[in-house]
Amino acid sequence: MTALQLLGKPVAQQLRAETETNVAALHHRGVLPGLAVVVATDNEATLWYVRSIARAADKAGVRCTVVDLGAGAGADEIASALTLLSADEDVHGIILQTPLPPGVAADELVAHISAAKDVDGANPLSLGRLTVGQQAFAPATARAVVEILEHYEIPLAGRHVSVVGRSAVVGKPLLQLLLRRDATVTVCHSRSRPLERYTAEAEIVVAAVGRPGLVTGAHLRPGAVVVDVGTNVLDNGDLVGDVEPLSAAEVASALTPVPGGVGTVTTALLVLHTTQAALQLTEEPASARTLESGTPS
Repeated sequence: MTALQLLGKPVAQQLRAETETNVAALHHRGVLPGLAVVVATDNEATLWYVRSIARAADKAGVRCTVVDLGAGAGADEIASALTLLSADEDVHGIILQTPLPPGVAADELVAHISAAKDVDGANPLSLGRLTVGQQAFAPATARAVVEILEHYEIPLAGRHVSVVGRSAVVGKPLLQLLLRRDATVTVCHSRSRPLERYTAEAEIVVAAVGRPGLVTGAHLRPGAVVVDVGTNVLDNGDLVGDVEPLSAAEVASALTPVPGGVGTVTTALLVLHTTQAALQLTEEPASARTLESGTPS
């Protein structure tokens, strides 16, 4: 079996079309949507990612401001920047980019991001609302997984999904998004041993741990759909996911590539979320597909 490639590009194109519609509505009202990315690191891979967000925003007609506080920034300085941006009427979306300086905890700082501007779903208030089915921006990477599956018309209702990874960025919010779509979800982590006991039973496997080659063909049931969220940079500079693609492609029916899969959609979603936040903050109706909402059952 050779797995179908679930490319992120066509999904991102669809999202960018929605963004274009929102930007036109905002410009008609004289509003320039603004995104601010707060950075406190000199990690080159992170800075490259931030530049990719800025380029995507610029192409969409969204002003992107990178607030670079430097790798030596303290928690108080970062908190102050987030508070000021939350109060700035020209800023509609805020992202606190990780990693942060040693000793600085992101989970204590994201509460300083206004929930209305929390376009990457980092504030605990956003995550809590998502859990109980109220309106909130879902973390973009978690939502990207669902966007890909829905774009390629892969059914979720009644299907068993195994999510490998329980982070607040992907695993936990993705659980809520999948439950809302009536999937049966198993969340695996470092103590889920052996891992294949859980993944081999699943019709859909999502790998989101940050460990190269963690999931191989031996972990999969024949015909499974595999979404690789991992982004790992090897010593030779290559970017790889959490799934070993050659062995997985021999067993799976469909597989997202790395690069070219989830990451492409994540960036497009961050820009889309910014325009949706701007529409809501300026009391303009958003596009039909907006925040995650509804009551899970």
